Amino acid sequence: MRRELHDPMIDSPDIASLDEASHKRAALGYVTQAFAEAELDGLDSDFVVQAALFEAFRQLVAVYGEEQTALYAEGLPARIREGSFSIAPRH
Repeated sequence: MRRELHDPMIDSPDIASLDEASHKRAALGYVTQAFAEAELDGLDSDFVVQAALFEAFRQLVAVYGEEQTALYAEGLPARIREGSFSIAPRH
């Protein structure tokens, strides 16, 4: 069962008027900022990454269910190898 989330930041007129790509960029900005703040607080980035992945999959399961999340996760190795998550130029 898909649940509906209500976030005051997303429900505000400024963010609510953004298109999907802008929402994704805004969401990535929030996550990037959280990582930066954790680093400033002295947390090891490996712990933050593992916690973020755990929470991301927990949220995916809550929204889409175990089977759909598992199907999504099955595509991740190919995307990683293709460089979908890489920032630096590939060699």
